[in-house]
Parts: sequence; structure tokens; C-alpha cells
Amino acid sequence: MKNLIIVESPTKAKTIKNFLGKDYEVIASKGHIRDLPKSSFGIKIEDNKFIPEYRVSKDHSKIVKEIKELAKKSDRIFIATDEDREGEAIGYHIAMAIKEDPNKIPRIVFHEITKTAISNSLKNPRVIDQNSVNAQQARRLLDRIVGYKLSPLIASKIQRGLSAGRVQSSALKILVDREREIKAFIPVEYWSIDAIFNDTIESSLIEFENEKISKMTISESKKANYIKDKLQNETFMVSKIEKKQRRTTTLAPFMTSTLQQSASSKLGFSPRRTMMIAQTLYEGVKTDQGVSGIITYMRTDSLNVADEAIESARELIKENFGQKYLPAKPKYYKSKSKSAQEAHEAIRPTILSFTPQIAKSFLKPDELKLYTLIYNRFIASQMNDAIFELQSIIFESPSSKFKATGRKLIFDGFYKIMGSDDKDKLLPELKEGDDAKLSKLEANQHFTEPPPRYSEASLIKTLESLGIGRPSTYAPTISILSARKYIEIEKKQLIPQEIAFQVIEMLEKHFEEIVDSNFTSKMEETLDEIAEGNKDWQKVLLEFYEPFMKKITSGKENIKSQKVAIPTGENCPKCNSELVKRKGRFGEFIACSGFPKCKYTQNTSSSKDTKKELIKLQVKCPECGGDIVERKSRRGKFYGCSNYPKCKFVSTYEPTDKKCTKNECNGIMAKRTFRKKDIFECISCKERVDAT
Repeated sequence: MKNLIIVESPTKAKTIKNFLGKDYEVIASKGHIRDLPKSSFGIKIEDNKFIPEYRVSKDHSKIVKEIKELAKKSDRIFIATDEDREGEAIGYHIAMAIKEDPNKIPRIVFHEITKTAISNSLKNPRVIDQNSVNAQQARRLLDRIVGYKLSPLIASKIQRGLSAGRVQSSALKILVDREREIKAFIPVEYWSIDAIFNDTIESSLIEFENEKISKMTISESKKANYIKDKLQNETFMVSKIEKKQRRTTTLAPFMTSTLQQSASSKLGFSPRRTMMIAQTLYEGVKTDQGVSGIITYMRTDSLNVADEAIESARELIKENFGQKYLPAKPKYYKSKSKSAQEAHEAIRPTILSFTPQIAKSFLKPDELKLYTLIYNRFIASQMNDAIFELQSIIFESPSSKFKATGRKLIFDGFYKIMGSDDKDKLLPELKEGDDAKLSKLEANQHFTEPPPRYSEASLIKTLESLGIGRPSTYAPTISILSARKYIEIEKKQLIPQEIAFQVIEMLEKHFEEIVDSNFTSKMEETLDEIAEGNKDWQKVLLEFYEPFMKKITSGKENIKSQKVAIPTGENCPKCNSELVKRKGRFGEFIACSGFPKCKYTQNTSSSKDTKKELIKLQVKCPECGGDIVERKSRRGKFYGCSNYPKCKFVSTYEPTDKKCTKNECNGIMAKRTFRKKDIFECISCKERVDAT
């Protein structure tokens, strides 16, 4: 055997093997073959130097032995791991495990797994980039220091099984801060004056008695009714008609964050699911031309595209859609991220002739959905913009002006392939000076809404904008938060749980840098500088380690325990571990001490917050039919179901037996006070009515 190529994934190995002849053997390391030990800290600190104690894991010992044997028989060995920092580090560890010099062993990289890309990479090998390896080592050791030293402290002070992490905790604080905003939010009342002219044209008041009317201008019903009464008897005319064009610009091809966001909003895929499917598409699937990778590398923050790919896209656009859809010049995009790896490419299809229509016969349903999303987005990125005609009509009376708006798509451009949910809203043909008939006039009450909870997509967008984490960390971060039960995901919303508030409050007070987005972002920039050879990774670790460990030592003595688990003397009926009494968001309950592995819970009869001692309302729970009871927490009074924790119904305001009549909602109306006025608010649809 003459040549050995070592990759991480068996699928990737199989695909590459298909492209090469009998002179090549391709084997997969199956991921990381060396890492820090799981059972110990794994870092020696001598003379201010951090020495990682890497080990070959037991489940990789067999494959390492096999690689060593193949390496001995080979004339030349190539490392062909992924092109990012983690791939560089995996390549380094493979070289070390098989006792090859990392500075001499040939390293090949490629953005796509196609025959052409593999052949070109073999002609242009380089050596392993030690700066990138050091940056990855610095990240791994930083995360081990934080996780191994801080997590036990949190577990000892709050609850067993908890953990903290450099990126994880910053992300959790973002979610907790948003939940705090929602809880502290006080709705503000405002009114709009809306009219229908000539029986069909919807419009809104924009000026009254020479005062511009914006969203919050009319703040009370008295003024709204005054305006409405005054305008009822006024005559209106068309005072102005405007038409202008607006372009909707093409979107850039996908990078990791935007792919995860788009797959979440359009396909309902979690970031983890998106990346698993993308990995398969990258590593190789069956096509009409044989097994091949059909997208470029999916962990990227670059928007660069190879010139050959752009030219191929332009040829396809001209042939399939016509000259009018093709821009005069190719379109180029640049990432807003300062740290973007511009040597990489955006995520794009590798074989443009493998269209989604052809792919239907080869891909699984979810693979086809994601591939279609990537394919169409890339082709659309090289098409002409869409053009709309914006229309506006001003209706004027002696004291007021109303504005109606419409729009019409006059050239679909990239919508030709992407499609659009935007519907034309056409205004009738009128002339300036025409009389206008006021068909309907309403004063409508509104209330400002609290900021929405984060979804997986919006959290990734925020992490990216703040510089927290990198493409490879977005999906794992959300998965960890969910696995640790810091958050629940309901209807795509990320809802921080009570334990998340406790952990973040402790970190804010004693380890502010761990949850500081600026600190985390700057650390990512520092890691980038290590990768570029501008900073020493050992010095970076030392600068973090010494003050951090002082806080750990101090915290062990000075942070008060927040543990609320009291042994009950009974065993769990599911796993036989000890049952303990805990305090949660909705009072005391009994749970298994083996949480989170065992999630058994039951109500407690010894708590002050029991069915016997709680104030019971004469209202049934809308979710399970149990009794609704008044409860208290450190954040004040609230109302919940007596069957908690099995039923998690909760309301900030007092539920009543009154039912909502809006659109046959039939939800429970809660009693509350707003601006010194008693009102009823629907728990389901938030409809508000006077409590009269």
C-alpha cells in the first residue's frame, strides 16, 4: 500500500475512497481519539505552564491500533480532518497517537468532498497548523478549568448535578435577563384611529389638528373618543397619491448561524438536528453521479464563494430563468463577523446539476428539505433583486390626515426560486382631488407587549451578534442548557427554569466574568489571536486561571449554601434513591435525589404550600380540571394548579369563572388592575374588557 488518508468520519472515509484508486486506503478515526480524562482534572500546572494530560479513550484504542498498523505499511500518510480549528486539533492528536511528527506529516484540506476537491488537495498538502491547534487547546483547557472547578462549587451550594460553562453560562444569562424583562414588564395603553374609505380602503390616522400621530401619541380613551367624534362629520378628499419603487435585495448564501436560524423558522428543525443532517450532506450521499458530498463544509462563518461556483450558478440562472434574472456582475458578500474565517466558503451545493427535483429520488425527506433550502438560497444569492411598487394614498379632512398603503410586485427576481409569503395589497385607482367616502371609523385600544422569549433561532442570532461562541458551539450550547434542565423548550420558546435564576444570580454576584457577554466575546477574539500566532496560549490561560481560582477558593468559604434538599427518609419508587424535599418555583415538592437521571416528583403534604392550607379558588384548571389555588413565591403572589408538578398551569393574575367571548376563544378571564381600573384579561388570547 502506498498512501493512507486519515479522516474523522466513516461516511467521509467511504465517500473519499470512492474517488481514489487502489493506491489509497482511507480510514476514519471516529472523532477525537485523544482528550482530557473524564475522571480527573487532567491538567498539570508546573512553572506557570499548563500541561494537558491527554489520553486515548478506551472506545478508541482499537481504531488507534488499526491506524498505527496501516501507517507502518504506508509510504505516505495524509491527515484529512475537517478544515476548522477542531479538525486541526484532531489531526494533531492523530499524529501524536500514531507517533508521527505533527510538523512533518502532510495535511490536506478541502471545502467540499468531491472528486475534484480531493484530487486538488492531494496535489497541495501542507503541515498541521500549530497555532490553530494551540487555539483549540486553549479553548479546551479553559472550558475544563471552568467546568471542573466552578461546576462542583455550584452543585455544592445550590443543587447536585448542576454545571457551568464559559459559553453555556453567558447564553443562559441572556435567557434569564429576557425572562426578567418579561416579568417586570408593565403594559402601556395606547389607541389608534382607523378608518375605511370608499368601503374597501383601510387607513390609519397620521395627523390631527397639525399634530403628527405615531404609535404612542394617543394614550387614553378620552382623547381617542374626542378625535373619533370630531371626525365623524367631516368630509374627506384624496389629497395625495404616491407611487415609488423599492428593491428587496437578495440574501447571502448560508453560513452556520443563518442556516440554523432559517431551518428553525422554515422547517422547524432544532440546531442540533440541522447540523446532523448537514453533516450527512457534506460527508456524502448517493446521487445520480455516484456517492459524493453535495454541500460544502457546514461549520463556517464565511460568506465567500469560489469563483467557479459563482460562474456555474450564473450559467444555471441564465439557462433556466432567462437573462433578466441575471445581474450584470456577480454578487459578492462579506461576513459582518470580525473573526470570520474568510479562507473558508459559505454553505452551498457542490453539484448544481443535482437539483432538488433530481435529489427527491436519492435523499431522505429531512435531507431533501435542508438540501433544497441550501440549494435555493445559493442560486437566489446570484439572482437579480425583487422590485415592488409601493403605493400610498393620503385622505384629508379639515383637521386630519389618514394614510393607506399598498404594494405590488412588479418583478419577482430571486423570488422566482425562493418564493415569497408577501401578498400584493393593491389600492384602487384614484385621482388627487377626488372626494372620499368615510365608510367606517373606529377608535381601537392597544397595549404594548413585553419582549418575546428567545427561540433557538433568535438566541443563535444574538450569540452571533455578541461574538459569543463560534459556528461549532451554537447547537451544543442549546443542547446542554436543555439537557441540564436549565431551560424548557415549549412552542419553540426557550423558557429558563427556577434553577437557572438561582445559578445566574450566584454567578452574577461572585463570577461576573463567566456570565459577562463582553468577557466571553473578548475571550473568543483572544482565541482567534492565538490561532493567528499573535498571542501565547499559555499566557492567556495563566491570566485567566490565577484570578479565577482565587474566586473559587473564596467562594467555597464565603458563598452561602442555597441547597433546599431535605432528606425525607423514604426511597424513590422508580430508582430506589433517597427522596428529598425541595423548593421550586411553585413551592415545596418531593423529588428524587438522583435528579436529573431520575425525574420522579410528588406533592408534599408537610409543606406550608399544600392543598389543605392553600387558598382555593372556585375555578377549575383549564388544562387538567384540578383546583386553581393561590400560591406565593419570592417574586410575589401567583395562581397555579393544585396538581403541580404534574400540571404546570400558572397565572400572574387571579383566574375567574368568566369566559372569553372573542372569536369563540372561551379561555379563562383573569381579574387584574390596570391604571387604577379593574379589567378582565383572557389568559389564552390576552383580550381585555372592563370589569363592569
